[in-house]
Amino acid sequence: MPASKIRIAVVTGGNVAEREVSLKSAATVAKHLDATKYEVFVLELNGTVFTEQKTGIAVDLNDFSLSLPDGRITFDLVYQMLHGHPAEDGRLQGYFELLGIPYTGCDPLVSALTFDKQACKDFLRSHQVPMADSQLLYKNKPYDEDSIQRMGFPLFVKPNKNGSSFGASKVNTPEQLPGAIQFAFEYDDEVVVEAFLKGQEFSNGVLRKDGEIVVLPITEIVTQNEFFDYKAKYEKQSEEITPARLSAAQTAECQEQTRRIYGVLGCRGICRFDYILVNGVFYFLEANTIPGMSEASIVPAQAQAHGWTITQLLDPVVAEALAR
Repeated sequence: MPASKIRIAVVTGGNVAEREVSLKSAATVAKHLDATKYEVFVLELNGTVFTEQKTGIAVDLNDFSLSLPDGRITFDLVYQMLHGHPAEDGRLQGYFELLGIPYTGCDPLVSALTFDKQACKDFLRSHQVPMADSQLLYKNKPYDEDSIQRMGFPLFVKPNKNGSSFGASKVNTPEQLPGAIQFAFEYDDEVVVEAFLKGQEFSNGVLRKDGEIVVLPITEIVTQNEFFDYKAKYEKQSEEITPARLSAAQTAECQEQTRRIYGVLGCRGICRFDYILVNGVFYFLEANTIPGMSEASIVPAQAQAHGWTITQLLDPVVAEALAR
């Protein structure tokens, strides 16, 4: 390989519910990173060990190096495509900062904040971002069911720190509530119970290019399921329309809110914010700081609608990380 090529480690896998999504996303990123500029290695996390996918050789975690048959290599950049713990919650970023290795995406603090759905909502509420009422429950601790029921039905119950809608349920009656809470606790020690908002769902990707925030076209989500759950997201049980069927004024309003949230949170790299439109207001649902990048994912479709290839989407992300 020419010495001038930048060595990128795409990290993926993990011991989480979103593992398969992560593997597909990493394959897409590795395929579309510009081969004329980058030498790409896919490193898969299994247990506590990263291994290079092609050779199965383990990474030396003392310095995140790889000893291949033709010599030891280090990486110029880590491209994070590992959903959930330990990347989306900021722990892996702290490790790379200690080693001095640049990485894509948000820093440890922003990652931890956005991965904690309730903490993120509490922070954004101080910036006048509209959102549904919600309560946080803790595993093995009593909760006030009357207080929850006062939010009305239906309700959404979901793990506080998880993605891809694993463990999430729509609860239509009080009788369904205990089972939904128990189901969500299978995925996390904290559970969010959120008031139901009846409206249309939208999702909006955003990144920084040459120092400027670029908000991508909006995706409208039409699902045949109760809500935009895992099957709707990844098993084609929904229709994702990009660009969304919104007026010019609504589009501008949603994109400006995305720009503002990205800025006030201090995000880096590609992020995606989910909303529900109710009575002309885009209510914030959650932030995704390492959104899916598989061929079926929302952000690649938004990039295409923006007039970019996936390669053109990835290039500014790499450039931003290397410039930090």
